[in-house]
Amino acid sequence: MPPRWLPLALLLLSSGAWAPPPTCSRYEGLGSQDEYGLSQDGDVLLGGLFPLYNQPVLQDVTYTRPPEVINCISFQARPLRWAMAMVFAVEQINRDPWLLPGVSLGYRILDSCSKHPWALGGGLSLVSGGGHNCSQVVGVPVIIGDASSTQSITLSTTLGPLGVPMVSYQASCACLSNRLQFPNFFRTIPSDFYQSRTMAQLVRRFGWTWVGAVAVNNDYGLLGVQVFSEEVKAAGVCLAFFETFSRETLASDLPRLVRVIRESEARVVIIFAWYTDAGALLAELARCNVTNRVFLASEAWSTSDSLLQDPALASIGRGVLGIAVRAAPIPGLEQYLRGVRPSQYPGSAVLRSLWEETFGCSPSEAGHKLLPPCGGMETLQTVQSTFVDTSQLRITYNVYLAVYAVAHALHNLLACSRESTPYRKPQCGLGQNIEPRQLLHYLDKVHFTTQLGQDFYFEGGDSQVVYDIVNWQASLDGLLQYTTVGHVEGPYLILNDSAIVWPSGRDTVPQSICTEPCHPGTRKATRKGEPICCFDCLPCADGEISNSTGAVHCDRCPPAFWSNAHHNECIARQVDFLSFDDSMGITLMGVSVSGAFVTVAVGAVFLYHRHTPLVRANNSELSFMLLLALALCFLCALLFVGRPSPWSCKAQHLAFGVSFVLCLSCILVKTIVVVMAFRSTRPGAHAVKWFGLVQQRASVLFFTCIQAAICTAWLSLSPPHPHTNTGLQGSKVILECTVGSALGFGCVLGYIGLLAAVCFLLAFLARKLPDNFNEAKFITFSMLIFCAVWVAFVPAYVSSPGRYTVAVEIFAILASASGLLFCIFAPKCYIIVLMPENNTKKFLMGRKSSHQ
Repeated sequence: MPPRWLPLALLLLSSGAWAPPPTCSRYEGLGSQDEYGLSQDGDVLLGGLFPLYNQPVLQDVTYTRPPEVINCISFQARPLRWAMAMVFAVEQINRDPWLLPGVSLGYRILDSCSKHPWALGGGLSLVSGGGHNCSQVVGVPVIIGDASSTQSITLSTTLGPLGVPMVSYQASCACLSNRLQFPNFFRTIPSDFYQSRTMAQLVRRFGWTWVGAVAVNNDYGLLGVQVFSEEVKAAGVCLAFFETFSRETLASDLPRLVRVIRESEARVVIIFAWYTDAGALLAELARCNVTNRVFLASEAWSTSDSLLQDPALASIGRGVLGIAVRAAPIPGLEQYLRGVRPSQYPGSAVLRSLWEETFGCSPSEAGHKLLPPCGGMETLQTVQSTFVDTSQLRITYNVYLAVYAVAHALHNLLACSRESTPYRKPQCGLGQNIEPRQLLHYLDKVHFTTQLGQDFYFEGGDSQVVYDIVNWQASLDGLLQYTTVGHVEGPYLILNDSAIVWPSGRDTVPQSICTEPCHPGTRKATRKGEPICCFDCLPCADGEISNSTGAVHCDRCPPAFWSNAHHNECIARQVDFLSFDDSMGITLMGVSVSGAFVTVAVGAVFLYHRHTPLVRANNSELSFMLLLALALCFLCALLFVGRPSPWSCKAQHLAFGVSFVLCLSCILVKTIVVVMAFRSTRPGAHAVKWFGLVQQRASVLFFTCIQAAICTAWLSLSPPHPHTNTGLQGSKVILECTVGSALGFGCVLGYIGLLAAVCFLLAFLARKLPDNFNEAKFITFSMLIFCAVWVAFVPAYVSSPGRYTVAVEIFAILASASGLLFCIFAPKCYIIVLMPENNTKKFLMGRKSSHQ
């Protein structure tokens, strides 16, 4: 890469800055370009660079000699209209008595040919005065141009050290906003940063998340897509592909570009390119029948007449959405353009090319050899062509605005303002005495009102952000026309969605997504190694919902709510408890009442036969107390059914603890009586005298009072209370009684377990003692059943969910009470009711004798 100082050295050596050289030495660049331009003398010359032709033909580059330009072909009428707008503005200013009075503006317009060598050569020729009138070699103090961002970067870098200002009408690369790198660059077109931001707004507005991008491989295309990608990244938009091409190798790149666009699932494609390149790509896509794509057009081709009038693009171009520079009228321009004739600019090849293209004849002998000579009567007054079309002036107006901005800056400079500047001189000069740095200073501060009433000024070299949004639609003649469907004012996008026509004439917005949006009830889960736009939709977990499309995460429902079946709404949880109208509750209540009824029936039998030997021999008072305790055990189960409340939670545990201790106390005392009775039959034994009825009652009362004391302390310090359990069953809220103090509950159960263990141990030891009707054996069996039930109760209680927990507890109470009732009283009732002949004293004494 050549050193940065090389262009400056070349410029200084060839032109001697702006001082007239001793001899007429002109910078010729790659060849004289004046033949392809326009010029007019004046006190102050304005330079202009326009891509009047599009395709230079070069010799093979050998790098041993400078390349020789043969010619530049492929005339472009639209850029010529831009150049003529500059000429029109200069002539209009020269007629204005209030702007630059006494000063005539001239111009020197050259062709940049859309290529670096031509643009750089033209720029150097303009600032050095080369190729102009040798009687007075003078460089222009300012250049209007160039159109291309890439060429503008090269020119601004080269001319920047000399302070030569450039005012571009179409170079929109965001990089040119860097005032440290390009302090001499101005433009009347918004920066591409805002164009890319507007494209990002369109993509977000229509919900496109999977888009492709094609860009020319230069600063304009690469930086445009880069800014767009950064703008949409936060909105979850991804680039399905990003393909670049070189303008020099476009023909060979087209098959690759078409293949990528055709194979991609992206239905929206952004194209940052010059209009000729975009047209070639669209034509190739149409030839390969790649349809149903929405193309987002950059301002470089969104309003190109040559593309709109191309029949090959009539189908594929329908539905294009483009960013366009704001259109504005230029009064009098159309009449001026229709009055242009080649004779006004003798020797100008560019007007000769216009005549050849428009009328198919050559206006001079130097024209195209294969075309007939013109008759001289040709006129543009009745012609309909791109050159004279002023219906939508966009870039043309930017050129017009750039000339007026320079004119106002010159006016301020020549008005000898008293503003103190580093470049102030004692006298204000005219013409060739104007230094570019002076003009650069005033351009930076220019502020004026246009003929349309618009305030115009530069902000760091950039103009205000205004765009039109255009849509390509079918016209009556079968070709295409663009319709303005929206506007951009600064950061605001105003769009008329109903006016947009999409490809194939559809009214609905086409989709361009990698994955269908996740429906409510699901969330997005990114795929490993793929862009964030490609994801899987996972259903929300139970208790979580997503009620919007494309949710990133699921939200957990409040504690009193749960997700519905579709996981898109939180619904109130069903309150679950063992209720009175529940079939399980009814069954358990029936068993409870039945158990109590059987217990009362047994008591009635014992009461009716209380004077029989069997009842009297089994300590009838303790038997009645035991039956009362068993009835209470059956009935306390009823307290566990129903909606938990503070009093029911306390009552059920108190009744359960006291009734079972009363029951076990009676059994324990009965067991002790059996042991005492056996010992009293031995000679000299008096144990039974010390454990009479009074002691038996006192023992039962004592054992029961201990449990009552434990329960009182428990209920006083940390009683059981209702609790809403939301963690067990998802869709249900479990209403239950929590024990409050685990220690208190443990003491209650532990004391019951202790009495049961002592009862079982004494009964087991006394099982073979000679007792009436095997009382000790029956107590042993009852305690065995009792302990087995409550040992099995613990794991069943812990593992049972919801109301089944209460049901297990009730079942344990009923099962243990039924075991005690059956094992202790069933044999006696059997003898009393079914074998009354054995319920005699004789049978009882005989049974004792046999044991003895």
